[in-house]
Amino acid sequence: MADEIEVCPASELTPEVVVGAGPWAVGNADGELFAVSRRCRHLYADLAGGTIDNDGCLTCPWHGAKYDVKTGRMVLGPQGVFARIPGFGAALKMMTRVLPLRRRQVVLRDEVIYIQ
Repeated sequence: MADEIEVCPASELTPEVVVGAGPWAVGNADGELFAVSRRCRHLYADLAGGTIDNDGCLTCPWHGAKYDVKTGRMVLGPQGVFARIPGFGAALKMMTRVLPLRRRQVVLRDEVIYIQ
């Protein structure tokens, strides 16, 4: 389809893997495929380089902020030195209630993953 982005063969997106596809971070959270906008709301780190934690959240590779891939909302603010700034993580989490990561539908067709 014209508006679809081909991501990769399904065999390459195994559980806990996250890849980049254009402006999207696409991953497999324990068998659940997702696509969210690729840039962290904190300092715009590339979330395609992130990881998926035990709760199925996408973790930013730079400062450890965590996102619920089903809603796009930040569930844990940036860690490290940023976690020591009073209210900083809470402010970012609040911002993602209004401006969550964008999400797109992921489909599997002929053993290839696409974003619609």
